[in-house]
Amino acid sequence: MTLEAAMLQVKDGMQEEFEEAFRQASKIISSMKGYITHELQRCLEVEGKYLLLVKWETLEDHTIGFRRSSEYQEWKKLLHHFYDPFPTVEHFEKINLS
Repeated sequence: MTLEAAMLQVKDGMQEEFEEAFRQASKIISSMKGYITHELQRCLEVEGKYLLLVKWETLEDHTIGFRRSSEYQEWKKLLHHFYDPFPTVEHFEKINLS
């Protein structure tokens, strides 16, 4: 399992519109091959800052399967104009501590 973590900064005054667009975009990402689950968290200290966490079966399900898909083009149209600066996206794997 791969965890995608994206720090999102939404332009001032656009938070409500962003959250509504994200509800629509959630249907897109959740339909993709390798998708497991996702959540969007709103920062309590910094207005307009969000954390997106998406679990994928593999890194390639996100970086190739989703990002090279026609569905990603729709995702971009719905969401990318809200961000300033453009989000930092990183991928993580769980460490077995036992």
